[in-house]
Amino acid sequence: NVASHYVLLANIYSSAGLWDKATEVRRRMKELGVRKEPGCSWIEYGDEVHKFIAGDSSHPQSEKLREYLETLWEKMRKVGYVPDTSCVLHNVEEDEKEVLLCGHSEKLAIAFGILNTSPGTVIRVAKNLRVCNDCHLATKFISKIVDREIILRDVRRFHHFKNGTCSCGDYW
Repeated sequence: NVASHYVLLANIYSSAGLWDKATEVRRRMKELGVRKEPGCSWIEYGDEVHKFIAGDSSHPQSEKLREYLETLWEKMRKVGYVPDTSCVLHNVEEDEKEVLLCGHSEKLAIAFGILNTSPGTVIRVAKNLRVCNDCHLATKFISKIVDREIILRDVRRFHHFKNGTCSCGDYW
């Protein structure tokens, strides 16, 4: 996959704070028509599969999900959650990085599951990419706050979150 090579290079530059070089790689990708695969998560509810794309607001419940995530974010902060913005590889202010993190596809899918299923129902989400550090951390907090088991299948493994811990032991 050619796109993954470009994305990896841009991410290395971004992580090193070399924003101009990262921008140049992304510009070159655009010129060549090379597209990064967007983060996408799915959750089954009833007879339908609901798809969420990072940063997308096309789902009918998008506004409700974002509002819920904002209230959940506050509850998480009160019990010690600190967003891991190191995985946001864009040259933006810290508060904007937190907004971007809140729109990750797995967080949207998890919020959908919480809002649309009965208390105690296990939430099962599948994701097309590896879960980022912040989403992994946030899901641990969410599982404890809402008292739900959350099963998140990323591209590498199944993560079983329950009562603030993950089956992977934070190694993935």
